[in-house]
Amino acid sequence: MDCRHIQFCDRKSQIDYDQLQKLFCLSAFWAQDRKIEDLQVAIANSEPVITVWDNQHLIGFARATSDGIYRATIWDVVIHPDYQGAGLGRKLVETVLSHPRMSRVERIYLMTTHQQRFYERIGFECNSSTTMVLPNQPLTTPLPTPVLQSQEFLGA
Repeated sequence: MDCRHIQFCDRKSQIDYDQLQKLFCLSAFWAQDRKIEDLQVAIANSEPVITVWDNQHLIGFARATSDGIYRATIWDVVIHPDYQGAGLGRKLVETVLSHPRMSRVERIYLMTTHQQRFYERIGFECNSSTTMVLPNQPLTTPLPTPVLQSQEFLGA
């Protein structure tokens, strides 16, 4: 496949949310039911966000969250099935990793269900010892809100 005309973009303002929702429905079993308004919130709180375009058609997407120095997580890596196998997924992940918000981060995480070998070829390692998850379920009894107090520290 000739991919010389494929464009990568890091501008959130260029995202076509209808196309993104369709791309997830087609290519990502884990994102089948995502609503556009929820995608907008996730993207607003992510940096970088990288999209991949074949002319006006969105064919790839990935995003990350990061503190910029210690930890980051890559999310939602997806390439349209018609474009898989051409190296675009690797280029997409490498573009995320080389972004200034990510390039100095000490440790970068991602979660994948079936693509471990793909990510291993990029340099990721399996890490079963530190990953935990807390499903955010509505609480029947609200937790007490902690009282935060400002403290002044006196210098010596």
